[in-house]
Amino acid sequence: MKLVRFLMKCTNETVTVELKTGTIINGTIASVSPNMNTNLRTVKMTPKGGSLIALDHISIRGSEIRYFILPDSLPLDTLLIDDAPKPKNKARKEQERTTGGRGGGGGGGMGGGRGGGRGGRGRGGRGRGRGGGRGY
Repeated sequence: MKLVRFLMKCTNETVTVELKTGTIINGTIASVSPNMNTNLRTVKMTPKGGSLIALDHISIRGSEIRYFILPDSLPLDTLLIDDAPKPKNKARKEQERTTGGRGGGGGGGMGGGRGGGRGGRGRGGRGRGRGGGRGY
């Protein structure tokens, strides 16, 4: 399970967040986005070398977070269970067969993929340029 998915399940938990700037923020998780952007409420923020600031709520950009300090009472065994639905093996193979695997469709044989099915290079076999030159 990805760390962000775990954090998204931790709503209403009181955590401490340290930012890359050294600021320490203590608050209750309201929400966490897939980019790890975090919204906290009932916040106490201590900037590096500064004094305590109390806020109702704060939004933190995910890329600015150094780490989360989670409470010891957090039930990790239940939160770490991956309950996201996984595709069945047969359905996944069928999907790969129709789209051509990871790279998508196209490719393979005459007329598939980029360039259409023209001979040789992209423009009628003549390469780049404006199409002038001699025709051989």
